[in-house]
This record gives sequence, C-alpha cells and structure tokens, in this order.
Amino acid sequence: MSELSHTPEPPYYAVIFTSRRAEQHEGYGEMADRMVELAGEQPGFLGIESVREGAVGITVSYWSSLEAIDGWRKHTEHREAQRIGRDAWYDEYSVRVARVQRARSFERVED
Repeated sequence: MSELSHTPEPPYYAVIFTSRRAEQHEGYGEMADRMVELAGEQPGFLGIESVREGAVGITVSYWSSLEAIDGWRKHTEHREAQRIGRDAWYDEYSVRVARVQRARSFERVED
C-alpha cells in the first residue's frame, strides 16, 4: 500500500493484523492483493494500510462497525485465505480489534 486511508470522523474500528511470514510463501502476494480487493467490496469497509519489512508485516484495516468486521471475518473467500495462511504462509500472527476514539491527520500540500 502506498497511500494512507482517509477515514471518517471517529468512532470507527481498526483491525490490526501483525504477522511473521514463513520462508515458503508461494502465492501469498496474489492472495494478499485479492483480499485487499475483496475487503474493499465489503459493507462497512473504510480503508487499509499495510507495510512489510522482511518476514514481519502489519496491516490495519478500518471498518464502520463490529458487525462489518464480523461479516468480513466470516466471508467464504476470506475464510479460505485464513486457512491457507495458518497451514502454509505464517509462522505466527495476531489479530487485534480496536475502537478508534480520536484521530488527527496531516497532509503536506505542495504549491
């Protein structure tokens, strides 16, 4: 991801996914791209930001409600990606859900 998400005024929710990828991760990039595309089609999706350095990655997705997050978690194609991730792509991961109470942003505007 090269752009930051432009989220609405709080409150909203953030799902923080941190992972350590396994050495063998064939097909991971394609599936990650598909999950970003698919998440963007889900009701309540607000945006996503992701970074990776070596094996460690952090992805934060933003959602309008806990119900929207639950819908995404249960999506059939996302469930399959989760299964493959546990079986093949990740040595470890954590998922944290947080309610965003306050938010500020800055963007440099070039003249």
